This record gives sequence, C-alpha cells and structure tokens, in this order.
Amino acid sequence: MIGPPSGVRVYLAAGVTDMRKGFDGLAALVQQRLRQDPFGGAVYAFRGRRGDLVKLLWWDGQGLVLHAKRLERGRFTWPTTADGVAVLTPAQLSMLLEGVDWRHPIRSSQPTLAW
Repeated sequence: MIGPPSGVRVYLAAGVTDMRKGFDGLAALVQQRLRQDPFGGAVYAFRGRRGDLVKLLWWDGQGLVLHAKRLERGRFTWPTTADGVAVLTPAQLSMLLEGVDWRHPIRSSQPTLAW
C-alpha cells in the first residue's frame, strides 16, 4: 500500500461517518467537524456504521488521496471522545488497519528475567 510518510499526524473522527462520502464530502467533514485543514498533510480516518469499513483521507502535496479498507470479519476499534477526534501515531494506525485493538495491543512475549 502506498501510504503517508512516517511521523505524520493521524486524526480519527469519532463516531459514525456516512461512507458514501468521497473526497469532497470527507474534506468538508475535516474542516467542519474536526476543525482541521484537510490540505495540511495529516491523515484523517473515518469509520462507517457497521464498523467494518474505514476510509483514510490525506493531502500528499499534489492532491487528496483516499483509501478504503473493509474487514471481511470483525470490526475496526474506534474511540468515543467528547471532542469528536482522537489522535493516533502512525504505528497505532497500522495496528488499526490490521484489525488489532490499537488501544491495548497484546505483546507476543514478556521478558521474565533481566540479563
């Protein structure tokens, strides 16, 4: 997948978004609901009502890029916040897109002894 550069800011729009929206509709949501600049280079993520579809919108310097991913099983973990937006790291976004609960990732092993 062609993705945003490392270190980019990631904003999740809390709640449900109408997944029929495209470039212009999502950019308008970024401005109105998230109070951000859709052309600033950050990634904006939106989730549909069923929770199995997510859309990512960002400006790559030349134009808006829109990616969509639908899980065949399960749902994307999504926050509920009072201000309507959550900020993630690029690593947390990667976990989210893999269907992992990015809020509480389970580590494969924990060290038991210090060497």
